[in-house]
Amino acid sequence: HNLTDILSNTITVLSKVKKAVVFMDDKCAESLHWNGGATSVFEAGARNLKEFSSFEAGGENEPKAVFVVSTLLKGRTADIIKDIIGLSHFQYCVVFTTVAHSIQLLANNVTAELEGNPVFEQFEEKLSEWMGDMNYTAEVIHAPVVFAPVSPQLLLAPTFAHLFPLLPQDLKTINIKRTEKKRFVSLTDVDMQSLTPELQIEIKTLASAVNSMFESTSTREESFAVGPMSRLIAGELANHPQAKSRRKTATNKASIVFIDRTLDLTGAAGHHGDSLVEKILTVLQPLPGHTTDVQVDMLELTNLQHIPDSQPTLAPGCLAQTQLSTARLLWETMLASKQKEAVMEVRRQLVEAASKENLPIKMSLGRVTPEQLCSYVQLFKSSWGALESHCGVLQLGLATAQTLRHPTLPRWDTCLAFERLLLQALGDSDFAGVLRQLLPLMKPRSRAGEDECGPDELLVLLVYLYSLAGEAQPADDEEVEKVERELIGALTLVITRETELSTLLQKLTGCGSPEELTMERAHTAVEGVFETLKELSHARDHLKQFTSVYTASDGVHQATYRPFLRQVLEEIFHPDRPECPDIEHMSGGLTDLLKTGFSMFMKVSRPHPSDHGLLFLFLVGGITPSELRLIREVVTAHKPGTQVLVLSTRLLRPTDVPELLFTTQRLVPDIGV
Repeated sequence: HNLTDILSNTITVLSKVKKAVVFMDDKCAESLHWNGGATSVFEAGARNLKEFSSFEAGGENEPKAVFVVSTLLKGRTADIIKDIIGLSHFQYCVVFTTVAHSIQLLANNVTAELEGNPVFEQFEEKLSEWMGDMNYTAEVIHAPVVFAPVSPQLLLAPTFAHLFPLLPQDLKTINIKRTEKKRFVSLTDVDMQSLTPELQIEIKTLASAVNSMFESTSTREESFAVGPMSRLIAGELANHPQAKSRRKTATNKASIVFIDRTLDLTGAAGHHGDSLVEKILTVLQPLPGHTTDVQVDMLELTNLQHIPDSQPTLAPGCLAQTQLSTARLLWETMLASKQKEAVMEVRRQLVEAASKENLPIKMSLGRVTPEQLCSYVQLFKSSWGALESHCGVLQLGLATAQTLRHPTLPRWDTCLAFERLLLQALGDSDFAGVLRQLLPLMKPRSRAGEDECGPDELLVLLVYLYSLAGEAQPADDEEVEKVERELIGALTLVITRETELSTLLQKLTGCGSPEELTMERAHTAVEGVFETLKELSHARDHLKQFTSVYTASDGVHQATYRPFLRQVLEEIFHPDRPECPDIEHMSGGLTDLLKTGFSMFMKVSRPHPSDHGLLFLFLVGGITPSELRLIREVVTAHKPGTQVLVLSTRLLRPTDVPELLFTTQRLVPDIGV
């Protein structure tokens, strides 16, 4: 399965950019960033690359424009295209949208099967009208530039970074609009028709992008799902109109298993991963407009002086090194190894690069320190040629050094120690007792306390603990409520005492600065958080086999966290191939009915996820770097010949989890309208 086939849509876009000004929205830009980056756009002959924004335009001598958007061609998206054209002098416009024509029709409330691509044709006419001459050329093309190849084993879909499985309070919202008799009892009962139009379009677009991927690789898939949201997506894929004809002619076979992130929030919020990349993603600032990549400070490669509190004038480096193969391999090692091995490999690559360039390197064995890594990086300052040929490895080296010496990194170990404590406490006491252990942590930070846990970490710890609430000894509800009221009060106070609001707190409270934040607004926000927290431990209630991610202490061994993903994979690769009630096979309609009819007369074996040598795992709602390592370990141990490709909506850092749970409009995703 060649990644180039999967990503062939990028080639479609690049084939049109010659001599054009290219306008690209953030989500498509993020996919491209991991897929050749801006370099590939300029190498394909583009004149300029700009943000997709009403404040941008082409110059007088720039007659051609290419727009690349991840949204429907209506509403806000159409307005921005109109604005840009109005400010420019274009005579030729090409618009690429990642949303298939069938879904664009649906968004315009057309359910009939129509000839051709009327929505695209109408938009082409609009483009010519906006350019001011109906003879000017306009083209509208569907190109699902959705997947970003973060590594050969991992494809992310930045377009769907905020897609997240629904929670019980979303079920309440859905039920409000339904008559009493038609209300859903649980999230597993919710069907596509009962979702908001926005979420239906989002899910259909995702299923369509996965279908395009299988189309470009000529693959016939069997779909499986674990969790309610995964069932909806897998069902859409199974019944996708184009998929039926593809499956008849496809030459490759694969299984795809969709899994809901909400079934294991312990793993997403926990700090137990021993992964260098998780720490880099947590402590370094994100690249503007990106959900995955971060800013690497390049100051140490220059002779510029560091001036505290000044705005940097130096463009940041990043982790996506798509141009140079040594850097790409180093990034893959960092992503898939334990921290110690990753850091050693960073040092080894820096030493190797320096000796290739005959730079005066002082070899040192033993522990790798950030100072040592920086001293190696600084050797390259003196030689522009050396700097250019190794800039990928140097950026990864700097990212590692800046993370290891970051003033907030000690918080990671504080959280880890506390999680271990909570894990043991769950087996020994009731939930009220375990909650009480959090109270001493809920205190405002001292002025200089960069290494102390702040509200963001406290919210992550709360998610971790509540995701395991079902494992504690039975508790008195009144007791639990009493401790919860104390925690709500304490956390409200912590938030109002912050001198700066983190991105998470801004989203949570709806306030941009501490001055705007009243005690009342903080209190309301925290109460909302606890409403969500209380339901978290029920996410696995509908499952029969994978009911827990916790192994209690047996007096000899300590209590441990048992990753959900490990359980699912061990079940899939089990040599006896048992039928698992929780891994549901989804297939398109009629064939299933025929099979059940036949099975009375002859033995028809049901499809199993391990039937094929290629397995796609799609984690709906995000995956952590340490889970990528876990997948590799399980496959190597149980079924070494299998190729596993992981797809997900985002690469998670612990603080993403509270953001997705407490501040995301899960039922009304932004579809650009």
